This record gives sequence, structure tokens and C-alpha cells, in this order.
Amino acid sequence: MTKRALLSVSDKSGILEFAQQLEQLGYEILSTGGTMKHLADNGVRVTAVDEVTKFPEIMEGRVKTLNPMIHGGLLAKRDDEGHIAQMEEHGIQGIDVVCVNLYPFKETISKPDVTTEDAIENIDIGGPAMLRASAKNHAYVTVIVDANDYDEVLEQLRATGETTLETRRRLAAKVFRHTAAYDALIAQFMTDLTGEQFPEQLTQTYELKQTLRYGENPHQEAAFYARPLGSDFSIAYADQLHGKELSYNNIQDANAAIQIVKEFNDPAAVAVKHMNPCGVGVGETIDVAFKKAYEADPVSIFGGIIALNREVDLATAEQLSEIFLEIVIAPSFTEDAIAQLTKKKNIRLLTISFEQAKQDAFNNVSVEGGLLLQSPDTFGFEEATIEVATDREPTEEEWEALKLGWSVVKHVKSNAIVVTDHEMTLGVGAGQMNRVGAAKIALEQAGERAKGAALASDAFFPMPDTIETAAAAGITAVIQPGGSKRDQDSIDAANKHGIAMVFTGVRHFKH
Repeated sequence: MTKRALLSVSDKSGILEFAQQLEQLGYEILSTGGTMKHLADNGVRVTAVDEVTKFPEIMEGRVKTLNPMIHGGLLAKRDDEGHIAQMEEHGIQGIDVVCVNLYPFKETISKPDVTTEDAIENIDIGGPAMLRASAKNHAYVTVIVDANDYDEVLEQLRATGETTLETRRRLAAKVFRHTAAYDALIAQFMTDLTGEQFPEQLTQTYELKQTLRYGENPHQEAAFYARPLGSDFSIAYADQLHGKELSYNNIQDANAAIQIVKEFNDPAAVAVKHMNPCGVGVGETIDVAFKKAYEADPVSIFGGIIALNREVDLATAEQLSEIFLEIVIAPSFTEDAIAQLTKKKNIRLLTISFEQAKQDAFNNVSVEGGLLLQSPDTFGFEEATIEVATDREPTEEEWEALKLGWSVVKHVKSNAIVVTDHEMTLGVGAGQMNRVGAAKIALEQAGERAKGAALASDAFFPMPDTIETAAAAGITAVIQPGGSKRDQDSIDAANKHGIAMVFTGVRHFKH
């Protein structure tokens, strides 16, 4: 009996050549709609699906392949006597190769002006049904959802007349991943329409961006996946202009750097090591901002990741090229800046979109056996309810230092303390088990520069020891959430030392 192949694709890349080769191998080609026209116009003999079903396409093409003459041919067990008898009784012929890809739902909903009606019309029904039926019956049916698999299938068909079970099973697994991802996007779109934040089942999908040489350590395997239609202000959607591939740790650090730099409207530069900022600087120009970030901690910046929120010009590039850096991230680079920086073979240069950056609605973190989901911490200084808790109010310059510290401290691992002036970080205390310990680290790093500087804390002071430590180092202004039962003890200590202390009412833990 003549073997049959059903071809129905939205993406027609390579489909003509595939059909021509199948025809040469003696296959009868079944098809529908645009695919059928494309093949017939190019000389392929095609049998219309409605000739097989004896039923026309109806409802604007919504119903065409959902028919026992098609699905019986896909699902029949070819070595089951009962199935064979029923096929003969109803005149059903088997379908041996299925090549289907789906309506472009992702591409449709990515359009800024997409309507709900248009999105829903691009939810494929017949395609997934044929794919799933074929994949379920992969013991007998070769199913293809990816044009990259055409050549391998043809090679096996030419060699032996059939594909191997191993190949069919691998292709079937790809189909189920594909339809699951397709449905996950639809589920997310429909869930967003309803406004549900935490549905009873969370379905997410990611696409492989690259396999990595290793994870945090050389003995760990790793890969990088991107969320379809995810935030364009992200490493997942960055363009790499130069340098070797990103590593697992590079990606983590680069993500941390861009989360910090997007806090600033004025020219700003951020240096990150091990997901914590080691230097943040602001200035009238980007080269001045980077100079400040470098001066904040010229030791730790070595081998760091730099994020800048302005185009990198030659003046900035010359400073960047004087030290060893893993990555430089910016909205763009001038030609002479690229020429300067690419003298270093391995430095990675990345560009990301800073304009109308789309923020992911939720961040997720995996834990053993589960997933934590939360909205991003986008709460800024302008949204806070500011209260000056002490007798003395901050000076204008202290206010600028407090705002800078507040913008940075929420990106530092808790317990976190950041010491700043109005232009740069001076000391960072990250990830300590107690707050005064974090303060001591930040103040020690700041050294003499702590005199007249500001101190920002990601959470309240449970006792006045941090204020006493800050005062001894010369700190003159403090910003913290407030809310401790012993707030008054810290207020009294600040008043005693002439420190201006501001409460925000907002905690910024980062674990």
C-alpha cells in the first residue's frame, strides 16, 4: 500500500524540498490550505484533505482535519488486528509521516497592537491534535514539528524505507515539548486576560538560548533558557557584539548589574562582583560616572561586570580598557569605543534595550521541589513615605547621598548596608548574619571617606548599635525603613550624634 505523508505548516521553510523528496520516495502527499497551494504551484502532486475526509473545510478553516478519516489514520496500531479490521471497514488509510507546525500564536501576541480576537483566532486546534495523535502513535508514525529534522528523516527513509524507533521517539518527545510550550503561552495569555496572579496551576515555558560550559563550578552542568516574550531589558535578550560566550556566573552577575543600573535616570555606572555591587557612580557624563564607580572600589572591580545606562564613548572605553573586566553592558557603543575595547580578545560587549524596557510581571526562584514567585521589587524613593525621624533634617547634598544609597541597597544581599556620598558608593556590606556586622564591613571599606557620608540599610535597626558604629565612623545621615519596636533607641542615638535619620516605611530584603 502506498505510504502517505500529511504536510500542513505555517512556516514553509524547506517544506517544498521535503515534499519533493517524499514524492520521489513514493509517498502520497496530503495537505491543506496554504501549504497545499504552495506545493501544487511548485509541481508537487497533492491530495486535499477534504478528498480524504469527504467533508469540506468549514467555519473559516476552524474545522478541516478533525475527522476520523485523518485521526484514524494517525492513531491506528498497524499490527493490531482489530485496528486493521476497523480501518478496512471504514475505508481509513494509515498516515505514515506527519509534518505540522502551528499557527503563529507567539508572533501574534508579540505585536503591540494585537487584539484579543486576533490572538484567539491564532490558537491552533487541529494542528496540536494531529501532532499529539502522531506523537502518541510514534511506534508507527514519524512526526515532525521542526524543519531542522527534515534531512535526518529523509536520510533514514532513503536508506531503509523507514525511520528508526529511536528517531521517532525523539521526534515525538520534541512534539510534546512543542505543544506544551505552545499551550503554556496560550494559558498565560488567557490568565492575563482574567487578571489572575496566582492560578491553581502555573504553566511556564522557556526556550534554550545556549548550553553552558559548566555551572557555578566546573563539575556542574548548566544551560541558559530565555522566556518567550520576556523582558527586553534583560540578559536573555541582549545582543553580544564581542567576546567569548557568557558563563553561568557571568549571566547571574550581568543580570544583577542591569537591575541596579536601571534605577538611575542620570548617567550611571555599576560594577558587580558575585551578584553584589562593588561600585556605583553617577555623573554628568558616562565617563565621569564610570570613574566614580571605579574609585568606589578599585580592587574589587578587577574581573567585574560593568553596566552603564548611556552609550559608551571613546573616553569611557579608554578607562574601561585599562583594567581587566569580564563584561561591559550598555545601550550602545560608538565605533571608536568598540575599536578600543575589542583590542581585548575575551571581553564581552553586550547591548540591551533601555528604551521602554518591558519588565517581567514576576520573578521566580527555584527551590528543591518547587518554585517561589514574586513581583519584582520596583519600589523606589519617590514612592516611599519619607519621614525625617530626627531633630536634624538632611542637607541637600545628604539627601542626594541618601537617595543614591537607597537605590543601591535594595540590590545588595541581605543583611545589607551601603555607605555613599552624593556621587558614588563608598562601602558595601553584603550578606551578613547581623546588621551591625554588615555596617562594620561597609564602614571599614569606606574608611576616611565615611566622614560626612550617608548610610543606607535594607531593613530596620533592631537596636541602636548600628547607629553608634556609624557615628564613630563619621556618618552624618542615615536612611532606613523604620518599624522596629526599638526605633526610639536608634532615633535617640542619632540625635545624640547629630545624625539626620530618614524613615521610608519600606523594607528591601534581598535573599
